[in-house]
Amino acid sequence: MQAFFLEAEGQGGQRLCIHHDAQGPEKRGQILYLHPFAEEMNKSRRMAALQARAMAAAGYEVLQIDLLGCGDSSGDFGDASWEAWVADAVQACRWLKAQPQPAPLWIWGLRAGCLLAVDVAKRLPSAPNLLLVQPPASGKTVLQQFLRLKVAGGMLDGSGKGLMAQLRQALSQGQSVEIAGYRLSAPLSTGLEAANLNPIPTPTDQQARLVWLELASQQPSEWSPVAAQTQERWREAGWQLHAEQLAGPAFWQTTEIEEAPALIDGAVRGLLQQASGADQRAYRPLEHCA
Repeated sequence: MQAFFLEAEGQGGQRLCIHHDAQGPEKRGQILYLHPFAEEMNKSRRMAALQARAMAAAGYEVLQIDLLGCGDSSGDFGDASWEAWVADAVQACRWLKAQPQPAPLWIWGLRAGCLLAVDVAKRLPSAPNLLLVQPPASGKTVLQQFLRLKVAGGMLDGSGKGLMAQLRQALSQGQSVEIAGYRLSAPLSTGLEAANLNPIPTPTDQQARLVWLELASQQPSEWSPVAAQTQERWREAGWQLHAEQLAGPAFWQTTEIEEAPALIDGAVRGLLQQASGADQRAYRPLEHCA
């Protein structure tokens, strides 16, 4: 594992990256990780690190990047825009493909990172493979949930009445708003709200792969109607889909830092199954927490 700063093209500043070399005699693929939105990113750091190590141990080269204004990268959160984040991710994909022994490219998104992964995939010369973990229904849903944090706080001190409308109006006028310690800019909110999981058509001679994973606190159940319909649209667009529900906590929003071992193993198993076309249920879980 190696940490370094990537000089951002066009936007200036640096982006913190963590690079995991693929282990073993064969590099199976290259993976770019796109983190969740705002505080969910911090809650997910441990799981992202454990997942990246497991992927590297299975033969995948992994690059984690802190986007503009996030983590230890340049800028403040309020400086970020959706387009700037897309540009950061596209540059990170180019960096990966410039490494020795390039291999099939995967973009791994977690929560809002799934929406970003789809937008990034549209900007690349050829569609990458996608690993989407707990993808939200839409960017509009993510934004609404984030704005509700401010409204919930306002309810406690009596200032919540009409607050949602005020936030919406401020953003529509190009102003930034403060929510839960984050300054949300109008360009970021606009881009996030417009993001969606609409499938990307693939050329007839290209077999693009999609792994879709979700966590459930209890036994896996039927997919939600939105998830089932979205998955079917991706299949119809020519994507080879592996979808699985796994047991585990919603670690991106829990009070304490949580782990979901079943997700770590399920993600690696899904990648291997898509690479070989074989059933990887016999995949031996790695020792993640050593």
